[in-house]
Amino acid sequence: LAQFNLDVIRGRAGGGIIWQPRIDCWLTDKQFAGEPLPQPYEGMTLPEIYRYLGCSNRTYGAFNPCFCSAEDPRVCITRRETSDGIIEDVIETPVGTQKAVFERSPNSNYLKHIKWPIADEADMKISIWREEHRTWSWDQACYEQACRDWAGLGAPTVFIPRVTIQKLYIDEMGVEDTIYALADYPDTCQAYFDALVANQERLIEVINASPIQIINFGDNVHAGTLSPQLFEQYVLPAYQRRCELLHAGGKFVHAHWDGDCKPLLPYAKATGLDGIEAITPQPQGDVTLEEVKEALGEMWLIDGIPAIYFDQTFSEQTLIDCAKKCIDLFAPQLVLGISDEISSTGDIERIGLVGQVVDDYNASI
Repeated sequence: LAQFNLDVIRGRAGGGIIWQPRIDCWLTDKQFAGEPLPQPYEGMTLPEIYRYLGCSNRTYGAFNPCFCSAEDPRVCITRRETSDGIIEDVIETPVGTQKAVFERSPNSNYLKHIKWPIADEADMKISIWREEHRTWSWDQACYEQACRDWAGLGAPTVFIPRVTIQKLYIDEMGVEDTIYALADYPDTCQAYFDALVANQERLIEVINASPIQIINFGDNVHAGTLSPQLFEQYVLPAYQRRCELLHAGGKFVHAHWDGDCKPLLPYAKATGLDGIEAITPQPQGDVTLEEVKEALGEMWLIDGIPAIYFDQTFSEQTLIDCAKKCIDLFAPQLVLGISDEISSTGDIERIGLVGQVVDDYNASI
């Protein structure tokens, strides 16, 4: 499946497509809750589950650690946790100190922000310095281990840090404070974006020298927070520059748009991307598959099946019909998957139903 994955995206598979569902959430949520997996999956590792299901994986978790980010050696990050589960990171730098505060969630391993690393203009200026001094390197041993762990299950794939405003929204500042910052100190925000872009271009140099061919922009784009105006101003130019650099290195490039995206789809072809991952159609998202096809044209759709179709709320036939419709509309420019993951309440056995649809289609051509 690893070579077939590459053949599909390079148009060398004779029109065949690949079934590549993401099931990490289903597994990790159950593990966090201490819930036993249904048989025969109990005790299996994630690669073993994929092998049992006979489908491919988008191997972000395995290969992302191959690219190592390093702060300037003068940066000191100290973490402490209180008895009531509050976690505080203190980030000391030559140009000032930042603080981030989190609390543990009762529902997952992800930490919830109480105070973001960037809370004001002074914090942002510290982050500018940190981005200007951050470096990247390649971990060959990590790559070789990931290849062994996921042998035959999918081509090595990574996602890179979020672009400009999405980085502030999701990682550094939160949506509301970012919008105020853009109004209150736009020049400092632009300086931060410039530093971020330069840093990420240093990462792209390392990526282009690596054997990994499939690169994702892990942006989690949602039109509810990213208007067309903000997309044009802050995201589109960064996408175009990234794609120019990555295509020069021979990479296949796509971005993760997993929220409502109908207002942004008209920009799809202008991004320079080869495809878009996780666009979620109705009844879960805000677009129809036909609207997605019209916007993408000959670009690739990665995913396409609403995650809720894997819950028993919907019939198996609804799921099968959706899979067939994705194939009819998008094949062969299609890496069929779940937009964007099967949930912890999903029926894992439905993975096999779509796998059979894909097998039947590939056999027919």
